[in-house]
Amino acid sequence: MRTPGEIAAVIESRLRRYLARDRTGIRREMLLLFARMRSLTIAEAFEVLRLRFSISYHSVAAMIGLIASRIGILHINKGIEGEANRYEIKSQYVDLLTRTLGPI
Repeated sequence: MRTPGEIAAVIESRLRRYLARDRTGIRREMLLLFARMRSLTIAEAFEVLRLRFSISYHSVAAMIGLIASRIGILHINKGIEGEANRYEIKSQYVDLLTRTLGPI
């Protein structure tokens, strides 16, 4: 079983690889949104990102899903039926995310 330090190192490595493939800056902007707001729905993230980038709602959903499942820094809060899911950054990764992103 991995120690918390080892897990943090794996998460940081995943974040750095994810950001290394960011040609347009959209991935960094998405992560900055979570660092600032801590909790978002896909619709909220889309509304912010579409102002700066040419992006579809489904692309935003895919990015958030990848950050939640592959990188592992987001927690999904399923609301009551009919309500949009909220994605929250896990508290133990806030500092790691801000350190990886640099100045916010």
